[in-house]
Amino acid sequence: MVKIMDTKKESLDFAGYLENWFAKLPSLQLSELVKQPQKTAVISVDMINGFCYAGPLSSPRVAGIVKPIIRLFSALHSLGLKNFVLTQDTHEPNAVEFSQWPAHCVSGTTESETIKEFKELPFFSDFTIFPKNSTNSAINTGLPAWIEQHPQIDTFIVVGDCTDLCIYQLAMYLRLEADARQLKRRVIVPENCVQTFDIPVETAIANHLTPHPGDLIHAQFLYHMFLNGVEVIKNLE
Repeated sequence: MVKIMDTKKESLDFAGYLENWFAKLPSLQLSELVKQPQKTAVISVDMINGFCYAGPLSSPRVAGIVKPIIRLFSALHSLGLKNFVLTQDTHEPNAVEFSQWPAHCVSGTTESETIKEFKELPFFSDFTIFPKNSTNSAINTGLPAWIEQHPQIDTFIVVGDCTDLCIYQLAMYLRLEADARQLKRRVIVPENCVQTFDIPVETAIANHLTPHPGDLIHAQFLYHMFLNGVEVIKNLE
């Protein structure tokens, strides 16, 4: 049986360590990273209306990363990058996932559409879009085949939402798939371009929900990615 007092002490000790680790995240220079743009790809996950602006799972926290991602996309494009991939929730009306989450981002609805800020980019035509019906961008989607068709790409930048769900699963897939196949691959997650939702404990209890403290979970899952070889950085400058 877990001793609650021991768990509390471990939690406090780790929280202090995590806060210090998070505060010291390094930055990377884009000009140093993208010397050969054909060998780099950026994958954006779920930057759609249903997580930014409309629907039961939309969040101001997620909407807050739109501008940093736009700046990153524009900087990458100016360096000659053409490999832009969007994976996006596009659920069937009777999606099995709706037993776990409220119905959201159903195919053909406004919620499932790419955010207008992406559509307004002058290079939006360069984007490859893959619909997905689960939190994992690599299960029953076109992404694995796309990666297979672009063997020259050895650096993946992952942005979007949510840190502990779709971002975590994609970053881990990219990292572990490379490990399993003995491929040299960099998987980079810039902290300022990923985010998750927030349900404080008090709010959850009052509304019979499951707590999801956004700041804590955001940092914890970034740290877990870091433990598994993903390059977690503050930003790409």
